[in-house]
Amino acid sequence: MADATLASVRARLADLDDPKIRAVNEKHGDDHSVNLGKLRALAKDLKAQPDLALELWRTGDTNARLLALLLARPKQFGRDDLDRMLREAGTPKVHDWLLVNLVKKSRHAEDLRVAWLDDPDPVVASAGWTLTVGRVAKKPDGLDLSGLLDVIEAEMKAAPDRLQWAMNHCLAQIGIENPGLRARAIGIGERLGVLKDYPTPPNCTSPYAPVWIAEMVKRQA
Repeated sequence: MADATLASVRARLADLDDPKIRAVNEKHGDDHSVNLGKLRALAKDLKAQPDLALELWRTGDTNARLLALLLARPKQFGRDDLDRMLREAGTPKVHDWLLVNLVKKSRHAEDLRVAWLDDPDPVVASAGWTLTVGRVAKKPDGLDLSGLLDVIEAEMKAAPDRLQWAMNHCLAQIGIENPGLRARAIGIGERLGVLKDYPTPPNCTSPYAPVWIAEMVKRQA
């Protein structure tokens, strides 16, 4: 559907709108109302369309923005474009999909990671920590892991929820990937107690860092 227009695509999104999905998502701070499987199917039908993606993003509508992130190409955005888009993402799902589909695949990812880590906006800072988790797992060379643990130990307990979650993920990832720092990571998790009582469904791994680390290390054995 290379000839799709903004109006025709928004009409298709309106057809897929489900108030029940919106009601569930609103309980978690999101407001998208289209089944994500159906949204991905629509994106597959439309294929990559960078110009249409920009039009969809500019609407400000969450469903349209999620679709835009599936139709866009990472290389079409400069560093400042991605920074602006993160700051205006608005909802957790748009924030997450922006990181996964565009930022992580962009040549600007490392520059943004460093800049966002120190941003005074906790939601923006959480993006920096999320990107750092990827560095810890795949490209740790050059990272000051002990320094990251220092920051986590000093700041994670009092951090707002979204930032705290990303820092906790980084804490666990450092412990999982680095035997020499594992005891310290577990100790930090135990002293801070962040997410210790988080409700975890059966057969799922707790986000509490000491348990998370132990479980993932066991799986690697």
